Amino acid sequence: MTEKLSDTGRKTMLEPLLAAGWRQLDGRDAIIKTYEFADFTEAFAFMTRAALWAEKWNHHPEWTNVYKTVTVTLTTHDVGGLSAQDVKLARKMDQLTT
Repeated sequence: MTEKLSDTGRKTMLEPLLAAGWRQLDGRDAIIKTYEFADFTEAFAFMTRAALWAEKWNHHPEWTNVYKTVTVTLTTHDVGGLSAQDVKLARKMDQLTT
């Protein structure tokens, strides 16, 4: 069962993500990051790669795409906030951009 991140988990798991450009979303227990790509095709390709992992892990992001920009919000609705699943998907998304 997925659980909300503990205070210790937030410190150890979120700090590296915050250093990598993720930020905590004001007013929600969620993290957000905006990725910018060279063009629409690269942005869409990123979303496709990320979608395959999200589906495999049954953990789906909230996201928007405008031309070459993709904004991703991660939270675990089942627990009402951030979980290890969000951290896992955020790490994977960052890997998919390199």
